[in-house]
Amino acid sequence: MGNTGAVQVDPSNAAALEAWDGGDGNYWTEYEAVFDRSVERYRTVFFDAAAIGAEANVLDIGCGTGETTRHAARLAARGTALGVDLSSRMLERARQRAVEEGLGNVDFLQADAQVHPFDDSSFDVAISRTGAMFFGDPVAAFSNVGRSLRPGGRLALLVWRSLPENHWIRDFRDAAAAGRELPPPPPDAPSPFALADPSRVRTILGSAGFSDIDLEPADELMWFGDTADAAFSFVAGQGVIRFMLRDLDDDARQRALADLRRTIEAHATDEGVLYPSAAWIVTARR
Repeated sequence: MGNTGAVQVDPSNAAALEAWDGGDGNYWTEYEAVFDRSVERYRTVFFDAAAIGAEANVLDIGCGTGETTRHAARLAARGTALGVDLSSRMLERARQRAVEEGLGNVDFLQADAQVHPFDDSSFDVAISRTGAMFFGDPVAAFSNVGRSLRPGGRLALLVWRSLPENHWIRDFRDAAAAGRELPPPPPDAPSPFALADPSRVRTILGSAGFSDIDLEPADELMWFGDTADAAFSFVAGQGVIRFMLRDLDDDARQRALADLRRTIEAHATDEGVLYPSAAWIVTARR
């Protein structure tokens, strides 16, 4: 467990703090390199949308181990980049990597971006790569982020499109279901698909004070490991998979894990285990 008692969070994000500053944060720190590589093919389109200038001050929301924050700092060579996350363990790794890479214009903060008192108009760009879908109150969160942006400041998000379009999590979920009918994630609750509906995204961001809201589809292959064995270890340890397996008896759990291995083996290629994925690149202005 991390430093949860010292972090001010909105009550709607208390469970997220417990998870991310605990087991989930430890897991994603351990698999830092795998996750960063898994979404690497989105880097160009995401940072093109962010349009970070050399003198920009950048806020990275849900930065994790800081790969996107550090890249933003390199783009904003005469500016700054601040990465914010709930996980003390992931932020510790992010700081370590920044030192290793000799970056002096980057910093990291353990905070809930929904309520943290950022200085008004202190950032030119706010970004988030798959980290902005988990707020308990997204309107409040994006309103708070918006206040931290200068007038005309930009927002750029990478968020997942719908569950059926994302073969990776659809296939993993089907395997872990072990024949059960699992309900789809609630469209208005924190989840990887909380910002999958374009009309909901526009409503949330519009209510939070943003304009020029645009969503562009992006489709890329996600990489889960060089081999099926490596990919299976990575996927089977994810919190969402462990959560779905928790109520199964031993026989059903073993069948589910066998099904998970089969789908992973079916997607093994000479370039590693690859699955189609589908995202929105969301842009807006304060």
